[in-house]
Amino acid sequence: MTTITTVADDLIVAHEGTRVERLEGLDPDTQYTVDGTVARTLARPPGQLLARIATVNDLHFGELEAGRLDEHSTGPVQRVPDGAEPYPEVMNRTAATEMLAIDPVAVIVKGDLSVDGRPEEWAAFEACYREPFGKRLHVVRGNHDSYHRQQHYAGDSVIEVDGLTVALLDTTIPGETTGRLDPEQIDWLDAVCAASDQPVMAMGHHQQWVGQQGGRRSDTYFGLHPDGSDLLDQLAVRRTDLIAYTAGHTHRHRVRMMNESRIPTIEIGCTKDFPGTWAEYRVYEGGVMQVVHRMSSPEALDWSESCRTLYAADGVDYATYALGPLHERCFNVALRS
Repeated sequence: MTTITTVADDLIVAHEGTRVERLEGLDPDTQYTVDGTVARTLARPPGQLLARIATVNDLHFGELEAGRLDEHSTGPVQRVPDGAEPYPEVMNRTAATEMLAIDPVAVIVKGDLSVDGRPEEWAAFEACYREPFGKRLHVVRGNHDSYHRQQHYAGDSVIEVDGLTVALLDTTIPGETTGRLDPEQIDWLDAVCAASDQPVMAMGHHQQWVGQQGGRRSDTYFGLHPDGSDLLDQLAVRRTDLIAYTAGHTHRHRVRMMNESRIPTIEIGCTKDFPGTWAEYRVYEGGVMQVVHRMSSPEALDWSESCRTLYAADGVDYATYALGPLHERCFNVALRS
């Protein structure tokens, strides 16, 4: 069955297994048919295109088994054949190649570069991403990079591009899977917003807790602790130049709205296995377009297709959980008054 995997203002991409269909040079906000499946391009935000940013998360250099969730794995676990190239190398090389093709002004890595924060895993990451992107590369650690309390890639940072300020937040709790935003980080983000004369997008590794998700408030929530999550939402109420928070960690594509500010809190799927994605942000004068791309080299598709059935999550099969609906992958983020 043909699945529309990507829409932009000028692009539609469809996949059927390892077969790829691309329609390029399209008109914005226009309906097209791809292999009998109807799709509509995104409306283009107002004004000129100012910049393109690329992001990845959950790269997992050094990983040898996909689908193993520590000692609690329910499987099935997917491995490459003996002697084959490790799949993180295959997937991330494809991501870097595809991102280079759009010539982004910044490439942002939102954590879990490695599987265990070993020096050889970080070296593999640097060879794949630092060499082609150089000073355009901006990195923050995830939980996999800090299980042994490593400080590599630690700390918050600001990335300024034409039309957008990105506040990259270190959400890790060293030694833990879960994440946090401390009051001091919220104060730092407040200062970033105050100093910026353009929209601000916050990014970090761990996804935000929001009350309407149905789960009870818990100190062991898998993503950002609820206290820090609430502080982020409250800051967004005060700072209307903050337009979104985007994260990884869950290996899925999903968008929810913060409780009070009603701005999007976004999750981007992993690079290392199904569906094998990276995200592009097209910064316009009047808004930011998120475009999620599924890596489409033959070797990347061979691997990611083999990972469709890794495990069930939230009562649904992995492929449905990880890919998410099209409108939660590709959409426009509006500016706020």
